[in-house]
Amino acid sequence: MRMQSVQSPIIPVVAELIRENPGTISLGQGVVSYGPPPEAIAQIALFLADPENHKYKPVVGCPELLEAFEKKLAAENGIPLGDTSRLIITAGSNMGFMNALLAITDPGDEVILQTPYYFNHEMAITMTNCRPVLVPTDASYQLQPELIRRAITPRTRAVVTVSPNNPTGAVYPEAALREVNELCRERGVYHIHDEAYEYFVYDGAKHFSPGSMEGAGAHTISLFSLSKAHGFASWRIGAMVIPEALLASVRKIQDTILICAPVISQFAAVGALQAGAAYCREKLRSIAEVRELVRNELTSISELCDVPRADGAFYFLLRVKTTLPPMTLVERLIREHRVAVIPGNAFGLENGCHLRVAYAALQRDTAAEGIGRLVGGLKKILGQ
Repeated sequence: MRMQSVQSPIIPVVAELIRENPGTISLGQGVVSYGPPPEAIAQIALFLADPENHKYKPVVGCPELLEAFEKKLAAENGIPLGDTSRLIITAGSNMGFMNALLAITDPGDEVILQTPYYFNHEMAITMTNCRPVLVPTDASYQLQPELIRRAITPRTRAVVTVSPNNPTGAVYPEAALREVNELCRERGVYHIHDEAYEYFVYDGAKHFSPGSMEGAGAHTISLFSLSKAHGFASWRIGAMVIPEALLASVRKIQDTILICAPVISQFAAVGALQAGAAYCREKLRSIAEVRELVRNELTSISELCDVPRADGAFYFLLRVKTTLPPMTLVERLIREHRVAVIPGNAFGLENGCHLRVAYAALQRDTAAEGIGRLVGGLKKILGQ
């Protein structure tokens, strides 16, 4: 059966271990500690005031949210909508990714992922009976466009990039993303670019949307999410910008799976976009302080692990200097030291021991305690 070849999502597995070991501090799941802005909550009263809002709404999204998102894309991402590109509101960017795969692939087609990859992307490709083709990033988790070029075959339908990146925290330079996007245009494949962490950049790093490139609209699929920046994870609102040629297919897919994104969440999303990027950037200051704390603690144990540069998102992906299997190390950290992280093999890293550390879900004091437990646990387990 098809689903037997799909990996089990790692977050619920680690969550069960956390439940079995009360008092564990989680440096695992990638969420923020804050909720939506007041402007989002205020929209709920408007939703409830009209009984018509309890009915189905347009498949592509409510007009008010489409308008607000279009303004955001123009002002912040430089992505134009018009003859070549269309905007669809989705139930999170994971749904946008699945919409894209179903629209552009047939069973047996290939989709190129960068390793380490976001595990839900690999799972979705496998679910659609396509083949994920894995292209390694370099030692700093940066793109290697020449390797991507070599990996393209007649069955390739898309190249996927995520920046700022989950799970590595790497931010891909504009030049690298331009090169990949132009390669996709030359070879007649789609460039699927996930921008869920667009606001989470540090130390002078810049976010770039390849969908803003001249002529990119016909082959670029851009995915967005409110889950991270606007504290909207459970509300399930995202968006996708797609080539006009894919609109009919994506409408069929979304109408079949969902009909429309939750309307109450779409109302709230209008308020979230009214608050805008400023809401996230205000929160980003405290996240950046926690990031610095975590980075300093991890750097102090360089004899036990390497910490590649991570200028974005809210992750560090450690290379641990051990022969222990990553899940064995994760289980011991939870059971013996009450701190949880995510094993790197969930992201396609089969050689060596890697751990993903997430830090945005915790207040400073809790994060300090959690990273202290992690550092102490690694020292004890690895015999230092």
